[in-house]
Amino acid sequence: MSAVATSAPAPGWRGKTAFPPHPKRSPSMLPADPAPQALPSHAGAPASALAPASLPEAEPGAASASAGQLEQARSRSPLLVRPGFLIRRLHQIHTALFLEETQEFGITPVQYSLMTALARRGEMDQISIAREVGLERTTVAEVLTRLHARGLVTRRADPHDRRVRLVKLARAGRSLVKKMAPAVQRAHDRTLEPLPPAERDEVMLKLIRLVEANNDAGAVQFRL
Repeated sequence: MSAVATSAPAPGWRGKTAFPPHPKRSPSMLPADPAPQALPSHAGAPASALAPASLPEAEPGAASASAGQLEQARSRSPLLVRPGFLIRRLHQIHTALFLEETQEFGITPVQYSLMTALARRGEMDQISIAREVGLERTTVAEVLTRLHARGLVTRRADPHDRRVRLVKLARAGRSLVKKMAPAVQRAHDRTLEPLPPAERDEVMLKLIRLVEANNDAGAVQFRL
C-alpha cells in the first residue's frame, strides 16, 4: 500500500477473521488533502520483507475460469477490467471508510500517513518525509502547515543549514497517533472485509509486489 521509530504501529492489514458490525455514520466534513500516493508498510515491517520472491503460476483450468470471470465483468463495464480504475475506486471507498471511522479526530488519511512516518522515524526534513510517504514536497509542505496549525507537529530550522526545516511530532501529535490507531485499523479491516479470510493476506502481498515493482514510475518514489 501502506514503515513508521517510536510510537504507533503503521496502519495495515492484520488478517482478522471476524468483524464487528459497523453502525452507519455520516462522514465528517474535512478539508480535502491531496490523495495519498502510497501507504505505509504493512504492520510496521519493510515491504520487501513481506513481498514473495515469486508466486506460483495458476493451473490452466483456474486461468480459464478467471478469464471467463473477467469477460463477465467486462460485459458489465469496460472499467472493471482496468486496474488503474479499480485502484482509484478502491481508494475512494477506503477514504470514505477512514473518514467514517475517524471522524471524531478530524484527520485525513494523508495527514495520518505523515504523522505515522514521523512517529516511526522521528525528526526529519521535509524532503525525507516526502520520500517516507511517496508525496511531492509541495504537498507535504501544505499538509505539515495544517498539522502545525493544530499543534500536532513542531518545526525548526536545521542548525547546519538554515534553509532546511526539521519537523517532528509534538506531544499532542504522538498522543493522537496512538489514540487513532484502533479506528484506523477498523477502516483497513473493513476495506478487506468482503474477501474470504484466507485471501486477505494474499491480496496484501500482491499489492506490495505491485508497489515495489512500479516504484520508479512517476515523479515521486516511496522509500522501500
